[in-house]
Amino acid sequence: MSKSKKKKYSKVIDEQFIVPYEKCGGIIKFEAWEFEGQIVKYAMAYINRSIFPNDNGRVMGYDNSHNFHHKHYLGQITELDDFVNYQELVQRFKNDIKEFVKW
Repeated sequence: MSKSKKKKYSKVIDEQFIVPYEKCGGIIKFEAWEFEGQIVKYAMAYINRSIFPNDNGRVMGYDNSHNFHHKHYLGQITELDDFVNYQELVQRFKNDIKEFVKW
């Protein structure tokens, strides 16, 4: 595919939240890119090197790099067979991080 024919993704979400130490510490990140009004690429992660030093500190998260939807959990990668949409996955992620982050 030539440069002029490449899809132009627009980054529409780029957020980072610091989790206070007393709530377990770490960083929560959300990134998403869209093409023609649809989220086509995304990554969300809870990063805390004191819990998991490998995988750049990613304790758990979701993304669709490598052209498939998957979950990272303490270094393990699992394909998502039940992906619905980005918004549903954000809710799932928020529920999942409760295992580590004490709200």
